Amino acid sequence: MANLTIGSLAAAAGVGVETVRFYQRRDLMTVPPRAGGIRRYDRRDVDRLRFIKRAQAAGFTLVEIAELIALDAGEDRARARQLAKARIVALDAKIAELKEARTSLARLAKECGEGRDGPCPIIASFG
Repeated sequence: MANLTIGSLAAAAGVGVETVRFYQRRDLMTVPPRAGGIRRYDRRDVDRLRFIKRAQAAGFTLVEIAELIALDAGEDRARARQLAKARIVALDAKIAELKEARTSLARLAKECGEGRDGPCPIIASFG
């Protein structure tokens, strides 16, 4: 898979062309020189795009992803592990927050179903 146009690159990685350009502006991806008026990409670019998307899915910010990319060249496993541990702490906090929100909403839904008079507790709680 070599000699890809930006559209083919984006399709191969499951993103849009504007996403590729955005990552290039953020220096997460290189901008290849034009050959015959068209920029050409290769398998490494597809792999980089997929890496970025997987890292985002794991909750890493673009700044953290840039650092992970830089660490890959230097093999700084300690820093990569530190970033991952920090991400785990943040995810655990988000999970706790979502569990609390779920519990509150379940309570409101129960109260809404039990009562017939007055305002709906769900709507009242968001008012």
